[in-house]
This record gives sequence, structure tokens and C-alpha cells, in this order.
Amino acid sequence: MIPIQTNQNLSWSQHLSQALTSLPELVEHLGLPKSLAQQGVEAHQSFKLLVPRPYLSRMEYGNPQDPLLLQILPSAAEMQKVIGYTKDPLEEADHNPQKAIVHKYKRRLLVITTGTCAVNCRYCFRRHFPYGDNQLAQAEWQSVIDYVKHHPEINEIILSGGDPLMMKDALLANKVRKLEALPQIKRLRIHSRLPVVIPERVCTEMIDWIQASRLDIVMVWHINHANEVDHELTLAAAKLKQAGVTLLNQGVLLKGINDSVEAQVNLSETVFAAGILPYYMFTLDPVEGAAHFDIHIEDAQRLMGKVAAELPGYLVPRLAKEIPWKPGKTVFAPTFNL
Repeated sequence: MIPIQTNQNLSWSQHLSQALTSLPELVEHLGLPKSLAQQGVEAHQSFKLLVPRPYLSRMEYGNPQDPLLLQILPSAAEMQKVIGYTKDPLEEADHNPQKAIVHKYKRRLLVITTGTCAVNCRYCFRRHFPYGDNQLAQAEWQSVIDYVKHHPEINEIILSGGDPLMMKDALLANKVRKLEALPQIKRLRIHSRLPVVIPERVCTEMIDWIQASRLDIVMVWHINHANEVDHELTLAAAKLKQAGVTLLNQGVLLKGINDSVEAQVNLSETVFAAGILPYYMFTLDPVEGAAHFDIHIEDAQRLMGKVAAELPGYLVPRLAKEIPWKPGKTVFAPTFNL
């Protein structure tokens, strides 16, 4: 294996500016067959490749089946139309009462902060989301505050996207301060993959506004495979924990990537060792272009039954699915072969 070199002295924004966006360049960097670039051209045009070099450096050179590569590599399979896989699998358009707001659950409100990410995951359930219609200018943030004021039952704000940590910390801190001014808000939850693919995102500026906040801050990271956890990610997690952040992980069950007992056990053990608690393992949201990643729910339940036989209960993530119009996540019990 020849490691991909990455400069650890760069800031997160510098890493972001140097992210790979060329399919032939990706294939060349990893010593992969050129045919992989050729078969993924159409999918790349539909949903652009984007992968930062710190994440690229964790992929195995010369291995076209690397589990991290498969998450970001455009594939001809994405262009196949499959019945039941849609552009809005969670029917979020029906819960989008105003710009940038998704209000599905009674006491928590999801805010679309940005339409961009640091990495384009091929199974993303929002790969077709109309971000252009949900972009808030800085001056429009007051519309979110007003909405919350008119819904006193809301006590938790979820910042999502895209990836909310794509915002610079000064801007993010400003938005958080306005939320803190609402006595009804107890918790701030941030869903992000950015510190996973660029651990340098957990910087001094971020820690400063987190420590200054009165809110209980929960950060939910998106890690699907143990190979995504390296030394730098572990250091980033430690900084956040020291600042009082609760760290959770939620993954997606993906065929050929983490749908084995070994992969799931290693994932739970590895994230916990890094200070992150396994939280959810979601079945794939049926988004158009990602059907080839899906597995049957019965197979998922049997898999998690075998995982539960290997791990203590607190290391077994809940197998779950978000079903439109349900008042909460639907959790599926593991099944056991007795």
C-alpha cells in the first residue's frame, strides 16, 4: 500500500480548497484501473465528485473495493432508474413550511444551513434537495428565530444541510447566539461529516464558541466504516469532548461497504475508542441513484442480531429508518438465529 500524502499543517478551509473534483485524477492518485473513471462519467456529471485529501489518504492504494472509495466513487449503477427510489425519499418538501426549515418532529426543528458539503457521498438522501430554494442570507436568519418563537414547543434546534460546519465559525457563532437568546431552546444538535473527512475542522475558533454557549451541544458525526477513524479524527473528538460536547455516531447500512458482522463490530469498537457513542445505523433512504447500496430490512435485522451477539448493548447502534409522516424514527429490533 502506498499512502496518499496530505499536508497536516493546512487549515480546514485550505484542505477544502484542495479537495479532488476530477474523476481521472482520483483514479490516478489511487492507482486504479482507468475504466473506473470511464464508467463513472455520467454519474459524475449528475452529482459531482468531491473528496478532500485527508479522507483520500485513508483509502487503500490499488484497491477498487476500498470501503471508503466506494462511498464517494461515481458509478454507472447510479444512472439506473429503480422503482420506489425517488428524488425526495423522506418527503421533506411536505414538511418545509418556509425557507430553510424542515419541521417533522414536534419538539425539534431542523434548519438547512447550507447546500454544500466537504464530501459528496453517493448514497446521500439529499443529493436532489432543492438547496437553491432554501438558502438563507445572513439577514434572513431572523425568519428562523421568528418561526421558533411562534412554536413554543420547540426546545431543540438541529443544524443540517449540506453540512452546517461548512460555515465559518464567526458566522456560525453569530447564529448560535441568536438561538441562545430564546429561553425555550435547551439543546443544539449539529449533524456533520466534515470533521470526519477533514479533522482539522475542529479548530480553536470552534472550541471557543462552543465553550461560550449556554446550550447543551450534541454533535452527530457520520462514520460508516472503521477505516474512517484515524489519529487526527480521534484528536478532534477529544477536543470536542473536553469542551463538553456529546458526540454520537450515526451510519448508513451500505451493501458491499459495511454490511458484514466484522465491519459493524469494528465500527462500533473503533468509534467508541475514539470517544464517540454508536447511536443509529440507518437503513438506506430510497433516494434515486443509490439503489445499489440498499439491503432488505430483514437482512439488516439478522445482521444486527449477529452484531448484538458480539457486543455489549451500549455499543450496538439502533437499526432505524426515517419513514415519512411517522412522529419519530422507526426502530427495528435485531433478529436472532436461535
